[in-house]
Amino acid sequence: MSDTTTTKTTGADAIDEAIAAGIDFDGSPIPAAKLELYQRVMALEAQRQRSGVSNTMRSRIVRIGAKHIPQTELNQQLLDAGFAPLKDKEIAFFYGGK
Repeated sequence: MSDTTTTKTTGADAIDEAIAAGIDFDGSPIPAAKLELYQRVMALEAQRQRSGVSNTMRSRIVRIGAKHIPQTELNQQLLDAGFAPLKDKEIAFFYGGK
């Protein structure tokens, strides 16, 4: 970043960078209790056995893709890429209220 006074709010690393700095995007400090809870949960997650790279890739694609891609398109893109289609519970969770 060329301007060090500008907070980066886009991209995959923006949240992690803000958390590491302890500062929200609006410039306010993140309360210590929130940071401590986040760090405890992330430490637990770091110890969790992973089920495989493809499973994790699919999960991320579904979780993030559902925010940007209509259900039928995302489902077809998953199939085209060789992943399993959207599950009923994923459709209900990510698309149920839309």
